[in-house]
Amino acid sequence: MSDFKGKLFVFSAPSGSGKTTIVRHLLEQERFNLAFSISATSREPRGFEKDGKDYYFISLKEFKNKIKNDEFLEWEEVYRDNFYGTLKSEIERIWALKKHVIFDIDVVGGLRIKKKYPKETLSVFVKPPSVDELKIRLKKRKTESEEKINMRIAKASVELATAPQFDKIIKNYVLEDALKEAEDLVSDFLELNKNKE
Repeated sequence: MSDFKGKLFVFSAPSGSGKTTIVRHLLEQERFNLAFSISATSREPRGFEKDGKDYYFISLKEFKNKIKNDEFLEWEEVYRDNFYGTLKSEIERIWALKKHVIFDIDVVGGLRIKKKYPKETLSVFVKPPSVDELKIRLKKRKTESEEKINMRIAKASVELATAPQFDKIIKNYVLEDALKEAEDLVSDFLELNKNKE
């Protein structure tokens, strides 16, 4: 276990809100010293996804074994037999690199991490302009069937109701503004501005 205990940045939102774009942007800002927390999933890789980069792809059986052995910081069965979770070893891996952890994670997982590490975690909810806009964004991706998109939209309505439970809410109406706001939040939480004064 590393003696370095970094900060945790949780970015959660309904699918299509732009949280992944925001997280990628923050990872490019070297001054924040962030590393991406790779989630584990029992689903098959999609498109160009790579094991150990986008996700740790593990079998359903292995996933359930890890749950039994208490190896997850948080996990959830998002759809039937479709599990996602954050391995405790992933946080240790990043802290061993003396970096802060950033998560691109669903709202349930995000809130669970905040509960486990209340002082170290900044939880941010990324709010889309509207559910209709979400549907347009998801369709533009062309990665999923109409049925899957409708499932995501139904889930989005439930997820939007959890926004007040997060420390901060970023309204992603104009991407440039949302990126700037995200940078400011991370900077403040790391107290980078204090050093300059």
